[in-house]
Amino acid sequence: MNQQLVSIAAFLGGIFLAIQAGFNAHLGVLLKKPLLATIATSFSSLLFASVFVLLISSEIPNTSLIKKVPWYLWFTGGLFSVVGISLYFYSIPKLGLSKMISLGLCGQLIFSAIATHFGWLNLPLEPITVKKIIGIMAMMAGILLINSK
Repeated sequence: MNQQLVSIAAFLGGIFLAIQAGFNAHLGVLLKKPLLATIATSFSSLLFASVFVLLISSEIPNTSLIKKVPWYLWFTGGLFSVVGISLYFYSIPKLGLSKMISLGLCGQLIFSAIATHFGWLNLPLEPITVKKIIGIMAMMAGILLINSK
């Protein structure tokens, strides 16, 4: 897939996540428990992902491949997902969707720049450059503008 299509896919992924966050924050408000909305999201994600794997994948990993995966990789993503999604669902009704998304993206951008600079989480190395620092600062300035009255 060429770079433009991958970029469009990433952009659309962001739109889908904002829509998902809005729906599930509303569910959390109606249930008066954001964590229940997180459970609903996780359960429905499991169902939809299972259907997609069955429809799209021609091959399911065999047991020898599954055994090679470190045990913690089966759980840590889920843990961080539940905490992150729950924090989103909790903060959206209090901040609004655009403020939460802007602050969440800022956190993601800063962490990802640091993590790739040092190669954390088995990520490929991408040094922090002056251009990246300027870009992060521009995003932070945009967040200040979005969050100001």
